[in-house]
Amino acid sequence: MSNWNSLSMLPENMLGKSVFILSVISSFYFPGLAQEKEKMITLNGYLTTMQSSMFDSISGPFLNENLVHNRLNFKAYLNDKITFAAEFRNRLFTGDMVRYGRPYAGLIGDDDGMIDMSWNIIEEQSVLLNTTVDRLWLDLHYNKFQVTLGRQRINWGQTFVWNPNDIFNAYSYFDFDYAERPGSDAIRLQFFPSSSSVAEFALKADAENDITAAGLYRFNVWNYDFQFLAGLMNRDEAVIGAGWSGPVGSMSFRGEGTWFGPPGQYEDAHRQGSTFLITAGLDRIFTNNSTTQVQLMYCSNPLDLDSFSNIYSGTFSSKDLAFSEFTAFGQFTWAATPLLNLTIAAMWFPDQEGYFAGPSMDYSLSENLDFSLIWQHFNALMNRERTRINLCFLRLKYSF
Repeated sequence: MSNWNSLSMLPENMLGKSVFILSVISSFYFPGLAQEKEKMITLNGYLTTMQSSMFDSISGPFLNENLVHNRLNFKAYLNDKITFAAEFRNRLFTGDMVRYGRPYAGLIGDDDGMIDMSWNIIEEQSVLLNTTVDRLWLDLHYNKFQVTLGRQRINWGQTFVWNPNDIFNAYSYFDFDYAERPGSDAIRLQFFPSSSSVAEFALKADAENDITAAGLYRFNVWNYDFQFLAGLMNRDEAVIGAGWSGPVGSMSFRGEGTWFGPPGQYEDAHRQGSTFLITAGLDRIFTNNSTTQVQLMYCSNPLDLDSFSNIYSGTFSSKDLAFSEFTAFGQFTWAATPLLNLTIAAMWFPDQEGYFAGPSMDYSLSENLDFSLIWQHFNALMNRERTRINLCFLRLKYSF
């Protein structure tokens, strides 16, 4: 696990403890308040326990970890035009990974936002407790205008796996346990000329005080949604992009492409110059709710894949999605019964002579309780050596 890189180490403080304690207490008391004032305050979320194992082969050593993950989503409708939201992630880690100490704790506690709202409350040899505020926003809308201020998700992506248009909130496909995706400390202005079009501008600041600012226009024609965007990413990088989604017979056809450049000065000489990413894919939902999708991506300037931890890193941008000039993805989910879904997913990295394989199973035990079994296998050439890694997850999730 030496491949896991250390990020900034966040100090323990009383504010973090207070936020965590308040959120736990609220999980007991706010449901009643939400029922009494249903139109004003809502609370939902989930509680999961997930056991994971990491190993390169069955005969080799295993690294085991358990994660208890609680999410709380508060939303207050102050009136018919103003909404306030606060959402928390509380995560308790135990096991072998925590024993790596500060590098792992720094990775978990890192917050790339302008305001640090992630705290490692307990940080011991085998126990790590983190609480993070990943949504904290105020939304105002009037007629055809909408303004959202605070930590929020700005989703400009059109496709499922890779999103080069998603310049504010890039994320990893492999991080399946974070369905909400990261947020940005930003202001977002939206104007809706019609029911099928929107013009918007967003500005984000991060922990390094780097600014990402861009405008987007989305409209519908010929039963297709088209969008165009342009702006500045991380203070000194121009961004121009476009995306689309619409039907092709019984399938949906989606795609997006973005040009980044010039990037300024980088330590890696091979990364100097502009980068262009384009991706497109087809997906279909069958009558029994089974689904299939394929997606291809081209990148003119891919990253070097020197560690599988790069795939999970939360610090990359939408420019850093590719590890190979060409990448291919395919997935099929079979709805075996109304309660059981079986999925097989695969990804191909030709430049690394590598691939990813990801079978999984999801079973609904009851209306609010789900069981999942996920296996992720990676195999690729890194630093001229064949590297393999397996990650297996058992997860029980209660939603409320």
